[in-house]
Order: sequence, then C-alpha cells, then structure tokens
Amino acid sequence: MNFEKEIEQLNKIMSGLESPELVEKQHQKGKLSARERIFTLLDPDTFTETDQFVETRFDRLGLGKKKAAGDAVVTGFGKISNRPVCVFSQDFTKVGGGSLGEMHGKKIVKTIEMARATGCPVIGIIDSGGARIQEGVSSLDGYAGIFAAMVKASGVVPQISVILGPSAGGACYAPGLSDFIFMVDNISQMFITGPEVIKKVTGEEVTFENLGGANVHCAKSGCSQFRFANEKDCLAGVKKLLSYLPQNNMDDAPRSKSLLAELFEKEDSQKLMDIVPEESGKGYDIKAVIEEIFDNNSFFEVHGEFATNIVTGFARLGGYAAGVVANQPKFMAGVLDIDSSDKLSRFVRFCDSFNIPIINLVDTSGYLPGTNQEHNGIIRHGAKVLYAYAEASVPKISLILRKAFGGAYIAMASRELGYDRVLAWPGAQIAVMGPEQAVRIIYHRELAERNDAPKFEQEKIEEIKQMNSAFEAAKLGQVDMVINPKDTRAILTKLLESLLNKREEKINRKHGNTPL
Repeated sequence: MNFEKEIEQLNKIMSGLESPELVEKQHQKGKLSARERIFTLLDPDTFTETDQFVETRFDRLGLGKKKAAGDAVVTGFGKISNRPVCVFSQDFTKVGGGSLGEMHGKKIVKTIEMARATGCPVIGIIDSGGARIQEGVSSLDGYAGIFAAMVKASGVVPQISVILGPSAGGACYAPGLSDFIFMVDNISQMFITGPEVIKKVTGEEVTFENLGGANVHCAKSGCSQFRFANEKDCLAGVKKLLSYLPQNNMDDAPRSKSLLAELFEKEDSQKLMDIVPEESGKGYDIKAVIEEIFDNNSFFEVHGEFATNIVTGFARLGGYAAGVVANQPKFMAGVLDIDSSDKLSRFVRFCDSFNIPIINLVDTSGYLPGTNQEHNGIIRHGAKVLYAYAEASVPKISLILRKAFGGAYIAMASRELGYDRVLAWPGAQIAVMGPEQAVRIIYHRELAERNDAPKFEQEKIEEIKQMNSAFEAAKLGQVDMVINPKDTRAILTKLLESLLNKREEKINRKHGNTPL
C-alpha cells in the first residue's frame, strides 16, 4: 500500500511540534525548551514520545486559533543511567503559556499511570501558566485527575517535580504531592496567589521571586528540597538523586561502589574523635562526621537549606544506599523543633516507602522549648517524628554520639520504638534531661540551703552523669553496643548488611492516622 500523503502529513505535524523561533525565546530567558529538557535529562536516544497528536477539543474564546499538536505538554518514556523512567515536560511556548486543559491533563495522567503500572519513577517538568481559562471546569478537572493519579502512585514509584518556570494556583499541588521538588534560581516560581492579588487583598508589595522563588521554598517554606543555579545542573541533580533510589516499592535500592571508594576504602577513622568535642555543649559540623563514616563523596543532602538543625540525605555504606538522619550541633545545638520535625518525618516516611535503610546519628538535648514552639504545635509536629519512626519497617540503626535526652531520645534512638540496633560511643549520655538541669530540679532545696552548694552541685552532676552513661543503658539492653568511635564505619557496615533482609509482619488495617 502507498501511504505517501499520510506520511507527508505525519512528517509535517512532527516537524511543527517545536518552533525554532519560540525555542529561541526560551533560550533568551535562560531556559531550555520542553524537549531539550527531556533530552538533557535522559540517556541519549532513549526517549520515546507518546500522544504527540493530542489537542484540545474545545473551540471557544479564541482557543481554536491556539490549538497545537501535543496540547502544550511533551510526554513519554526513556532511560536514566539505563534504568526506565516516565517523563512529562510542559511547553511554555504553546497554548497560552503551557496552560493546562482537559487533554493536557489526561496526557499527564496517562504518564503517571504508566509509571505506576510498569514500576518506574515519574518525573514532571513544570513550566506552565496554570489552568486554561477557556476550558473552564474541564481545566480544573484536568488538575483533579492528576492529583488523584499522583496519590495512587504515592509510595509505589518515586515522583519527582522539576519546577523550571511558573507553577501557580492549584497547579502547585502537583509538585506538593510529589516526593521531591527541584528548583532553579531566577527561573522557578511556585505560589498559590500572585503578587497582584496579594497587594489588592493585603496591600503588601511582593515580587514573584520573593513570593515563591527557589530561595523562598528551599530555605523558608520547606516546600522544595533542591535548588540549583541553572537548568542543566538541576537536571543533573535529578539524575544523582535517582542513583540512590529503587525503581519502585518492590525493588531494593541499587548498590554502587564508586572507583574512588574502591581505591581508597576506609577501614577506620581516627578523625572522628577529633571532629566531635568531648564537651557536650560545644558545637561541630555533623556533616564532617557523615563524610568520615560513609563511602567517599557519597553523601547527597536533601533539604539542605531548610531546618538546618537536622541533616537528612542519602549516602552509601559499603556501596549500599541508606537514608541518613543526623542532629546538627552547629545549628541550634541540634535540637528538634517544628520545622526539623516535619523535615525529618517526611524523609523517614519516604525511605520506608522505598525500602531504604535508615541510619541516625544522634546528638541532641531534646525538643526546642518556648511559647512560640508550643503555640505553633510542637506537640503535633513532634508526634510526626515518633509516628514516622515507629511505623517504618525498614532496617533502622541509631548511633548516639554524645547525648540523647528526653523525647528526642525516644524518637531517634529508643529500642522500644522499634530500632533494630542502637549503638553509642563510650562518652554518650542518655537521660530525661542533661545532668545540670536534673541536679537543679532534684536537689533544688539542698542547693538553696547548703553553704557548699557549688561543690555539692558538681558532685551530683558527676553522679548523674555516671547514671546516664551509655554503659548503664547497655546493662539494661537499651544500647546494643558501646563502640570505639574509630570502628564506627566498620561496625555500621556489618550491621547494615545483617539487616538487609529484615521483614516485618504488616498490621491488618486500612491505614493509620498520621498526626498532620
């Protein structure tokens, strides 16, 4: 059969999918085109585009003149590091600034559903003017379909949103429902209400950047986990994140030992004792400890600019991927507060969803006190941490470096909460509170009456320190091992390997009620 006319028509449509003039306009803004973003993200020659011919079925309010094949979103599948992924990329150069209508939404839903059905990550590249006004309620229903599909895929396959343009109004909730959000300085925007409306309602003068730019959402709101200077670095960051993640909830995270790690394999680390001061009140950078314990250059921080009193991220230990949660004594003495509780609990729940073991490095005096914290719900937010850890069935190992006090000990290191192994360094203190505060409460009357109060106080502090020592906790079986700091890496590696096949019986229930 002869299909010359049909093939000619096909080639004409395919050649018109991306306009060189409009692509150049994107470049002038420091932005890549929708397809360039996909080609930059995926392995060469692996992308297969789907639904190229879909277009809006509406023809009203001038929409008919703006119709274009693909309906302002590029969808399909390909590979990253030779592993399958599904991807969609909104096209700001088409149909009202990449606005989302009924068919646009259906294309995205099909992509998410295909990712869930085939068990591979789905990556959404967001660059859209929002809901398509001309399509009215059908446009809003387009978003609803996407949200429903994302909720069904949650915990089944990793979902990543890359904001490379505006994401406004209800459109923001698609990134909000994803597991991770990537943003770029001076390009990414994410907000529910625009500057003009805010000014009209509140009189407040704001710009798009200080309302919902990358800095705002990475450092202040905590909505975004990653920020980059340009699109190419951002997309490289997505690739790096995926290298730590399994394809789906039925897979294990990939094991990978870099050539550098093989050549310079760590046996032990004398440096750890130099990094961590013996005095419990002195600060230090926990990231230096992480670098010493885990494989060389393997730590990939998540949410690095938000709630910096807690550090979360992925690292490798003997090539095995693990989720790392660590108190940061460099900021706020590593105490837990509202924001760090949210950051920590969400990270733990992600790791649990995708079979990624969790390793805690604990050095904290507890939850942050104060009326501001109490009035803004530290009880509710702190409970999220307890719920996340208690619910998690993946291997959980906790190492107490210097101190673990109060509710923060319960959340981050108590065997009764479900930790598989709890370790401590020899000088670690475990208690309801610090020895100084404990003495002032228990012996407040004696301290007020005695002439030798300072001497008496110091004696009691030393007595309580002995009672709070890791060795005393080990006698009760609350600490499994008290270890030499230099052996930390070797012992953690052995423990992790021994727990990789851990299984827990699931409770027969629809789902629990997380304290939100």
